[in-house]
Amino acid sequence: MKKATIYTGTGDSGTTSLIGGTRVPKDHIRVEAYGTLDELNAYLGMLLVAAGEKCPATWIERIEGNLLAIGSYLATDGEASCPIAEDEIEALEGMIDMLEAELPPMHKFILPGGNEAAARANVCRTVCRRAERIIISLSREIGISPVIQVYINRLSDYLFLLQRLFLDGKEKIWEKHCI
Repeated sequence: MKKATIYTGTGDSGTTSLIGGTRVPKDHIRVEAYGTLDELNAYLGMLLVAAGEKCPATWIERIEGNLLAIGSYLATDGEASCPIAEDEIEALEGMIDMLEAELPPMHKFILPGGNEAAARANVCRTVCRRAERIIISLSREIGISPVIQVYINRLSDYLFLLQRLFLDGKEKIWEKHCI
């Protein structure tokens, strides 16, 4: 019996297979979209480790699962139904509302950093925004469920508020110096 390996050699020429078998260049916008979601998921894992008990682990793991489902959806070359329901958007909005109720109103820009958990949440937010931009570009080429775009947009808002929560009121305010 031949031992299974992680490498196949089929991607050595710079192409990869979508779910369904279609081969595309590894820099195809579709690969960029699901690859960026994979990157976001990796950063969310780092956030979980850095934030410890302050991080809502069950909630973050739910988001990670949704991102894997969305990535699979984007990697499918045929017709695929939206892998997440609209109630996932409602759940995110509920978490956003809860965090906003806990945090003081914000009237100025805050600087990234403050502590490791907040900084990692901010990196997650920026990668999420990049994923959103790529998904919007991809939607011009293929039909993408609007639920996906809304979910990713809300997710970046949630990650911003999570960053603020981790700062525990110790936000560094940006003072406009250059104009």
